[in-house]
Amino acid sequence: MRKLIPVMLLAILLFAYGSFRGLVMLPPSVEPQLENNYRIIFFHVPSAITSFTAFTVTLVTAINYLRTRDYKWDIYASSSAKAGFFFITAALISGSIWARVAWGSFWNWDPRETAVLILWFAYAAYFALRSSIDTPEERAKNSSILAIFAYATVPLSYFSTRIYFSLHPSPSTVPLSGISLGVKVGSTLGMMITAFLLIYISFFILESKLEFLKIKAEEVEE
Repeated sequence: MRKLIPVMLLAILLFAYGSFRGLVMLPPSVEPQLENNYRIIFFHVPSAITSFTAFTVTLVTAINYLRTRDYKWDIYASSSAKAGFFFITAALISGSIWARVAWGSFWNWDPRETAVLILWFAYAAYFALRSSIDTPEERAKNSSILAIFAYATVPLSYFSTRIYFSLHPSPSTVPLSGISLGVKVGSTLGMMITAFLLIYISFFILESKLEFLKIKAEEVEE
């Protein structure tokens, strides 16, 4: 746990400095319609990237559980999914705020918005399933299977702008229309992505440790 402290401190420092740069130091967007609204990218893009990373870890660990039946993999899967669910919720909220200014409405049923909403419901179902099963083995097996199928919504969300016409820029373009991705914006965005990933790693390790301690405590009581 002590080894995790430097990671957490670095995450906090990067997040604090990146937020300061994004919200205060950088000038408003060159696009009149966007003005200061473009600053949302420093939270929206890292949230989305980190959630996709977390759900990928959930996929891998869920497969490992089904392959080995080792309960630790189920703990890793659920811990990572919890972080991913938090970050994808943050991405949905920040994206809606962006859409209100850029496109005139909080929700437009854009392909990217719709695909991410489907992703959100898929992982909400994952947690609903886990909470509905009392037997650890059955819970781990069924939720691992669901996690594998739910992961299909991740590439669907990522490639949705290439499959269908979308107001949301595709991943092959600049992150958001109307923004020049110069060195200052790009470095700040990279700093925030790193911070969010470190926050995810910290949460993942802490949540996993707590789950292992919870299991040990239950075994002692028995």
